[in-house]
Amino acid sequence: MKLYLKVLFGLAIVVATVSTQNNNCKLTGNSLDNLNSIQRQCTEIVIENFTVPANGTLLLTRLQNGTRIIFRGIIRFEYEEWNGDFIVVSGSNITVIGEPGHLFDCHGERWWDSFGGNGGKLKPKFFKATNLNYSTVTGLNVRNTPKHVFSVTYCNHVVFSNIIIDNLDGDTRGGHNTDGFDLNNSNDITIQNSSVVNQDDCLGIGSGTNCNFFHNYCSGGHGISISTVVENVHVKNCTVVNSENGIRIKTAVNATGHVLDIKYEDITMRNITNFGILVRGDYLNSGPTGHPTAGVIIRNFTLNNIHGWVREYAVNVFVLLADGVASDWKWTNVSVTGSILNNFTCTGVPPNSGVEC
Repeated sequence: MKLYLKVLFGLAIVVATVSTQNNNCKLTGNSLDNLNSIQRQCTEIVIENFTVPANGTLLLTRLQNGTRIIFRGIIRFEYEEWNGDFIVVSGSNITVIGEPGHLFDCHGERWWDSFGGNGGKLKPKFFKATNLNYSTVTGLNVRNTPKHVFSVTYCNHVVFSNIIIDNLDGDTRGGHNTDGFDLNNSNDITIQNSSVVNQDDCLGIGSGTNCNFFHNYCSGGHGISISTVVENVHVKNCTVVNSENGIRIKTAVNATGHVLDIKYEDITMRNITNFGILVRGDYLNSGPTGHPTAGVIIRNFTLNNIHGWVREYAVNVFVLLADGVASDWKWTNVSVTGSILNNFTCTGVPPNSGVEC
């Protein structure tokens, strides 16, 4: 294997290239007919200059233990309105690599209609990792997905690194719900050294434990978000720019659960349009209610070395929680400035937390 280094948005992006000689283990063209036999026969699979047919999925779920998947050249997807996934990967000890010069060119503008997953055209997701264990996904270069990019469900001990997600065109062409990384029911997930330019959460953790988000760049979306049943999350050395929010915890109205042992540190934010730091217990997809409920506790929430600025009609820091929900918060060296508004009052903040609204 050869390693190459390139720089994007100030991040060092390491990508790998692999030479493979066995053409029987290569998928190219536009037919999925040989995919199952390739998975049965090969532990090193090359997918090169391939077009996934309409309403089709690159279903990599019959992989042998220890299989390596190498993406090479341009990977495209024919148009179809549907709710499926472009790519699904499952297995143990799997390595997924994007070679230098490859690109997943999704042409999401064919689906974009400003509704995302909330209506309009049916839109497929890009990459679903499910029941993927002790594996790595590295060096993938993804452009213009129809909606969600990486959906991680029922996975354990997986590292995503050096991923580039470029959905910038969605800002002006109707992209919506283009979440970078969504985690649910997963454990020991690390996402690092990656760049996400999109129109929704850069990272969204709905449920999971022991998750790390290190050295990542987020632009244009809804920030770094945590939701309802989450334990032991560490977010460190990340930058959030041109986004609706910087740091966010959002728990749903009438939900039950817990958000425990959450740490954000060494975070920089710039040009935030809504909230620099937001913690609220009144979340609904249709819009917050303004009346938080008490079913989700938020305990041991640490912020350290958080700096940045919001636009003048945004809010620096806002907390809206029911009484008794929050405990054991410790905020130190937190400075978010820029707002000229003074009509927001925080509620539900635990005593001696260091929170300044």
